[in-house]
Amino acid sequence: MNTLTAAQITDQETLASSACRKAAIRLIPLLAIAYFFNYLDRTNVGFASLTMNDDLGLTASQFGFAAGIFYVGYCLFEVPSNLALYRFGARRWLARIMITWGLFSASTALAQGPVSYSLIRLLAGIAEAGFFPGVIFFLSLWFPIQYRTRVMAWFLFAIPLSSVLGGPLSAAMLAMDGLWGYRGWQWLLVLQGLPACVLGVMCLKVLADKPADAKWLTMDERQALQSALDAEHESKGAHSFRESIKDSRVWLLAAILFSYIIGILGIGVWLPQILKTHALTTTQIGWVSAIPYLIASVAMLLWAKVLARKRRYVLHLAITCATGAAGFIFSVVYSDLIPALIGLTVALIGLSSVRTCFYSIPATFLSKQAAAGGIAFINAVGSLGGLVGPYAVGWLKDVTQSFNAGLIAMAAMLCIATALTLILRYMVKEA
Repeated sequence: MNTLTAAQITDQETLASSACRKAAIRLIPLLAIAYFFNYLDRTNVGFASLTMNDDLGLTASQFGFAAGIFYVGYCLFEVPSNLALYRFGARRWLARIMITWGLFSASTALAQGPVSYSLIRLLAGIAEAGFFPGVIFFLSLWFPIQYRTRVMAWFLFAIPLSSVLGGPLSAAMLAMDGLWGYRGWQWLLVLQGLPACVLGVMCLKVLADKPADAKWLTMDERQALQSALDAEHESKGAHSFRESIKDSRVWLLAAILFSYIIGILGIGVWLPQILKTHALTTTQIGWVSAIPYLIASVAMLLWAKVLARKRRYVLHLAITCATGAAGFIFSVVYSDLIPALIGLTVALIGLSSVRTCFYSIPATFLSKQAAAGGIAFINAVGSLGGLVGPYAVGWLKDVTQSFNAGLIAMAAMLCIATALTLILRYMVKEA
């Protein structure tokens, strides 16, 4: 058996590092922009609702249900979609997802009432299923763990960024009301949906399924990076999807994600309506809503830098969930606009940083098909919180005539996520 010398090992590490830098520059901007529009598609309905609800005759409960039913289709097709990605390759499958979700997202502008609106959102969820876990799996095929956390943070940066830019952008599009006979919310949904189709076509040109397929890397870089990834994957436990769903850690992660999703999507969908209760105009809502997300974006990247160095993913997951809960409680106790905004900013700092911690965990014990199917399974079960969160906040608003009950409920779910994460600490080894 050949043993590499220290100099050869250093050369291999240097080549792998060079390959990772090139891959990050080529792959991450496109994927982050795609996720920017992906997440915008989930939350822009909150801005559309400022005028759309009256046009379509939607109550708060009906709007919350329609916003949440998106996740029924999304969750049902999540695992099949990711297994298809594993079979057909990320490049083609991610392109397919982007093109179909873009078309359905734009077609939401054709809704005529509660039923048609809910049906289109259901179909959009089916089309979009598999994108996020597919990208997380794709990153595990390209970046060894020592690079993956920071790369993932830059990809996930698209979430708060979509809300920083999405608020003012959505407000401007709502101001197009009456142009060519269409309502402002219709322009918003079309103009924010169709870019996904263009990005899908770009994926076919830019992405490569694995380092061995990347002609823009040198032969030595391809071999060094692939060797590092192969060594990492071989050191893990579960290698098949069937094995992964027997792992109690997978189910616990799904429960944590379910609790977390209720919080992040509850505020993501309803923040414009919450700000509207403070007598702000649509334009003011657009700009004010950007402030918490802007601060959260910077905090997320700083937190990821610490996480990449410490690699204590589970501990930091508990801290970020607890931070989100504390922020929501503060915004209820101090409900005037400025202190409430401070509380929501603290909540969003925690919520924005959760994903970097969370999605670094499965890849530490899942490999190959187990990672593709296991991550999709966790995301599918956990994302059911997307059905519960928006609907629960809307229902509580109808019952209590206030958003405070919804904010308290989201804080409670994040406390549950924190408690479950503390249990997970005893099941996942960390330094």
